[in-house]
This record gives sequence, C-alpha cells and structure tokens, in this order.
Amino acid sequence: MPNQVFPKILFVLMSLALTPRALASSWIEQQLESPSARALMSKSSSPVIVAVIDTGMDLNHPALKNNLWTNPGETGRDRFGQDKARNGVDDDHNGWIDDVHGWNFVENNSNLRDSHGHGTHIAGIIASQAPAVKLMILKYYDPHRKSEDNVRNSIRALKYAAQMEAQIVNYSGGGPGANLEEERALQILEKNKILLVAAAGNDGMNVDQAKYYPAFYPLKNILSVTATGPQKRLPAFANFGSASVHIAAPGEHIRSTLPGGGFGEMSGTSQATAFASAVAALLLAQNPLLADPEILIEKIQQTGRSQNYLEGKTKSASLLNARRALSMKSITESAAGFVFEPNSDSKNHILSASSLDLKGGLGQGGLERKSEN
Repeated sequence: MPNQVFPKILFVLMSLALTPRALASSWIEQQLESPSARALMSKSSSPVIVAVIDTGMDLNHPALKNNLWTNPGETGRDRFGQDKARNGVDDDHNGWIDDVHGWNFVENNSNLRDSHGHGTHIAGIIASQAPAVKLMILKYYDPHRKSEDNVRNSIRALKYAAQMEAQIVNYSGGGPGANLEEERALQILEKNKILLVAAAGNDGMNVDQAKYYPAFYPLKNILSVTATGPQKRLPAFANFGSASVHIAAPGEHIRSTLPGGGFGEMSGTSQATAFASAVAALLLAQNPLLADPEILIEKIQQTGRSQNYLEGKTKSASLLNARRALSMKSITESAAGFVFEPNSDSKNHILSASSLDLKGGLGQGGLERKSEN
C-alpha cells in the first residue's frame, strides 16, 4: 500500500487590508524585474490557461474577474434557448455540469466560492504578474473535511486539469507522504506536456532527506519552488534541497487579493510557487514552442539570478527572474544576441525552443499534508 497523505493548510502570517493598492512591492519587482518582462510581451500573445488547485477563488474580485478561464462548451444558449452556464446540463459531455470556470470537488458542483482565502491570494499573484493569463479554478480543499477526502479531491482536480487542457497547473500544497494515485494523475499531466509548479513546503527542512510531495515525485514535468524574502535569504519556514528544489522566488510578506474584494499579505512557498507559475505562463504566451515542461523548467532555472545564499539550497542556486527568462536564449545570450556574463559556471548552453494552522495566527500560504505513517 502506498503512503497516504493528509493535507492541512499552514499559515505563517497574514495582514488584512481592504484598501486596494499595487499588489507587488518594490523589492519583488526588483528581484523579478517583472515590469521589464511584461514590456517584452506582444499584445497578440495567446492567453495561457493556468489551473489553480486550491481553496477556490472570489470570482467577482475586481482584480481577478477578467482573468477567469471560461469553458466554451458551457457558454452560450442550448437548443431550448437556456443559458448553458445555468441550465443544469452537461452540455459539453465532459462529465461535469455547468463547469463554466472550473469545478468544486469539495461539494461536487460549480460553486467556486473561496471561504478560506488561500486560493484567491494565489490566483491574484499569478494574474498580477501575467495579466493575460486565464485561471481555471479547481477547488479541492476544505479544512472541515476529512484529510482523505481532500487528497481524493486533489487527485480529481489534477485529472480535470489534464482533461480540460490546462497548460500549467499551480499546486501550492504537499507533504511528506507519497500517494500512488496522485503520482498516476501527475503522470497523466506529464504525458500531456502539462507543467506542474509545486511548492517546496514550509517546514524549514532539507527535502533531499525528508521527501516532500508532489514536488519530490521523479517526473520531468514538475518544477519545485522555495521562497525568499526582501533580505535575500531563505525564510526560516522555507524548505530547501540542492537535488530536489529547482529555484527560489519571492514568498515572504506577499500582498495579493483576498475574498470580498480585499487585499492582504501572506508568506509561504505557496506564494513563491505562484510567481513561478506566472513566469512560466509569460514564457508560453511569448513562445508556444516552449510547450514542453522540461524546456520550461530548464529555461526558468538557467535564466535565474545566481545568489550565493542559494548555493546548496536549490538545484540552480538562483532566484527567479522574469526579464531574463523572457529575453535570453541562454544564460549568456539574449534574444537579440547580446552576450551577458555567465549566471552559472556549470550550465552554459543554448536552450532548446522546440493551510490553516492557528498557532502562527492567520497567514501562510502552504496547503500542507502530513503523513500518519
């Protein structure tokens, strides 16, 4: 029998503020160079579909409602003149009724309301960094449900993402226990060339030794992400691993959207994962030929900014950088042919183009699963 995994939501810190303002603070923009990255995008770039497997989303949030993925098979009028989005019929015959913007696997319906906040926060990060992205909302987690049910629902969500042709899956959850059915679902994503961006976890441990899933599964389509903060260091909560974690991204005191049209801060590798999903979406929008997870993962690693404090902590020893990812053919050559100093002395080749834990108060972004084995 495979080890069973049990999710829970961990929070480090969160401060609520209902007055809208810029989502990304200056240190995040400086680390990612995201304004320069967005300037490189063509207005004709195709939208990229990112499935957010989480706690749902505030569909009416002013900062998010224009980024919703819409299932074309469940829109328009049916043969009786009824709105397909509300007619109670599986119009596209995919097995789900009125799944206009995704599915609620907790209640088995199309109500994607986020009563927790984590999913809305993650969605806001992705949308703020990749404004043209389309978010497929897949609600799997409910703190009041049995752990086994949350695991089962996450697996169903992964299969839905593959079925409905998401291009990237943001999975801000995990834990120490492997699950055979989950791995099989992820293999479906791998077969369909769908990138899974996974949180490295918030236990402050070396996951090369204490394995963490789904980030640790030996699949070629998984990008594992840990968190950094404004002081350019690994926060105490951030998991690390030179063999298991690919890259670091901002994940401390991150301001983003919250249910009810609000805004607030959370910290965690969940938030770092969302930034990495956004950069992957920008890359795919810029160049559809990059629609191979292995290529995307390599490009994201190779174009990160080398950081001494990440030596021995991640595979790339680098910090996610949106501008470099979009502008460079490799770690030494820009898209326009300009030569940069090497970002790493080990990999220097042209890239192919073919949790609710109230001990810490409300706050952190990691959907954590604990094994009872």
